[in-house]
Amino acid sequence: MTIAALDASARARKGERASRLRSVPIRWRILAVAVVNTIGVLVLAFLVVRAADGLGAAWGDLVRARNTDRLLVSVGSDAERLQSLIHRYFTQPTEPVLQEIDRRRAGLMQRLDAVGAAAVEAGELPAAVQRLSAGFEELKTARANIVSAYETRVLASAREMTGLYTLIEGATPRDSSLIWPALTRSRDAFSTAIVAVNSFYLSQDVRAAHDTRESLSTIERTAPYMVDLAENDLQRDALRALHARAGALLAGFTDLATAFTVQNELLRTAVDESQASLAGAIDRLSAATRRAEEAAQARFDAALSAVYLRIALAGGLFLLASILVGIGAARSISGPLEALKTAMGDIVAERQRTVAGLDARDEIGDMARAVNVFQENAIARRQAEAELRAAKERAEATLVALRETQATLVNAEKFAALGALVAGVAHEVNNPVGISLTVASSLARRCDAMETALEAGPLRRSQLAAFIADNRDAANQLVANLHRAGELVQAFKQVAVDRTHADRRGFDLAETTRQIAASLLPGLRKTGLGLEVAIPDGIALESYPGPYGQVLTNLVLNCVAHAYPAGRTGVVRIGAERAGEAGVALHVADDGVGMGADVLRQIFEPFFTTKRGAGGTGLGLHIVHNLVTFRLGGRITAESSPGHGTRFTLTLPLVAPGAPAAEDEPIRNHA
Repeated sequence: MTIAALDASARARKGERASRLRSVPIRWRILAVAVVNTIGVLVLAFLVVRAADGLGAAWGDLVRARNTDRLLVSVGSDAERLQSLIHRYFTQPTEPVLQEIDRRRAGLMQRLDAVGAAAVEAGELPAAVQRLSAGFEELKTARANIVSAYETRVLASAREMTGLYTLIEGATPRDSSLIWPALTRSRDAFSTAIVAVNSFYLSQDVRAAHDTRESLSTIERTAPYMVDLAENDLQRDALRALHARAGALLAGFTDLATAFTVQNELLRTAVDESQASLAGAIDRLSAATRRAEEAAQARFDAALSAVYLRIALAGGLFLLASILVGIGAARSISGPLEALKTAMGDIVAERQRTVAGLDARDEIGDMARAVNVFQENAIARRQAEAELRAAKERAEATLVALRETQATLVNAEKFAALGALVAGVAHEVNNPVGISLTVASSLARRCDAMETALEAGPLRRSQLAAFIADNRDAANQLVANLHRAGELVQAFKQVAVDRTHADRRGFDLAETTRQIAASLLPGLRKTGLGLEVAIPDGIALESYPGPYGQVLTNLVLNCVAHAYPAGRTGVVRIGAERAGEAGVALHVADDGVGMGADVLRQIFEPFFTTKRGAGGTGLGLHIVHNLVTFRLGGRITAESSPGHGTRFTLTLPLVAPGAPAAEDEPIRNHA
């Protein structure tokens, strides 16, 4: 058999195995991998459970040894603290120190019970602690003897001697008495003895004990000598009593020194030696505990190594089995999925090919058949998309036409407002111009009459005076009316220039607002409405007066159109105040009919109007919103309720931002 034939035979067997494998559902293939992994986990768990007993016993011994060691350390620390407290008590015998000693003794006994439960070798520890406690009780008795000797024998004798010295000094003249020098030396020796005995009581200083004995001996020696020199019975009796009290004080001091010696011996034997014995027992028990801990650690390490070895072998075998089963399952899935990937690429590239694996009976075969259906649907979708693009192009053309119509309506709204402004100003200018024309005609007739009178003969002085008075009155009327007409024309000219050019420049808010109000007053008078401006001077803006004028005009005309039904009168008020360091708040308020919440919510939307079919376009406040927001760089809000008028608030920066990117910015949708 040739090599080619062998290769063909091998490929055939491989394909047959693959076909048999693909006849098994994918979920069963994945489940087979999971079963192998589960068996491996169960075997590992069994090995762990088997090893847990040995590990648990070794770990328990290790934990007990460590706990015993910690308890011993704690017992040693408590014993040292108790010894320190006992010594402290006999230098500072206070009730809190005694309570702390009792608490420490109770805690030490509890820890000894715990140590005895954990280590059988701990039997000698309680005995040492009992000796320490018994020694402390003996020390308290010795301390009581010390206090008794000091208070009842030393201090009592010292107080009596103090009284005797006072009595003797009171009965002895300082200048003529022979015993005064000896009495002075005796009193000084007594003072030295008192200081020394107190120093010995507090510090047990050997030098203080020596000074006490020397001073008291001096008193005993000088007392008989002073008795011989006494001048009266009172002195002699007091000096004999002083000699007796000095002996009693010396005997009391001797007892005090003896009691201190007993206390120090008890501290050495009953406390310090017991503590040393306890420390030695703890050291021996700690050494035994450390040996037990080392042995338990060795057993635990050996058991743990054995567990590691068994788990590593079992885990490696099952890992190899899992990898082999997983590779077989992955190949049976990845190959067909790669074919599906190629088919999807053909669909994306708009290539129409037959999808491979349509006859397979597993889940990937189902996916292949679904991809085939998807391919057919994709062809139909592309055709639908072509039709949709054509429809979109037609819709975009319609949208362009709608935008042009919207721009036209916005411009019409602007020019309508400007036309109303022009008509009102023209009517207002007509009054002073008509009056001036009438006055000029009358003046011309008077001049003709004067000329006729002058030609007829000499003039009377009264005629000339009347002619001059009439001319002066006519001239004043001409000046006043022409000046009024000039002011109206100038105001309208400035407003018209601002509206036309919309350039950014600096202007005074109050002056510009009054000019705009002057151009609006003629139209408002026809409706019977008033317009009041209350803006303080000195608020300078670097902004756009043209858009500002259009905003103010639209707001006022909106009030005229909607706030006051036919026949109703009222006043529109314009006010302003500073808003922080870099802003101003402008208010336009009317006292008209107001509006409800549903209308207030929509007033800035384009083409929304409550007078549809009655001349309203719904663009006036929309233009206001866009001019305030995009051109003037501020914001506008409205407040209203039925029957309480409407109040618009414009918050504007003193320095407006740069110009918008496009000239048609005001026709944007505010949302």
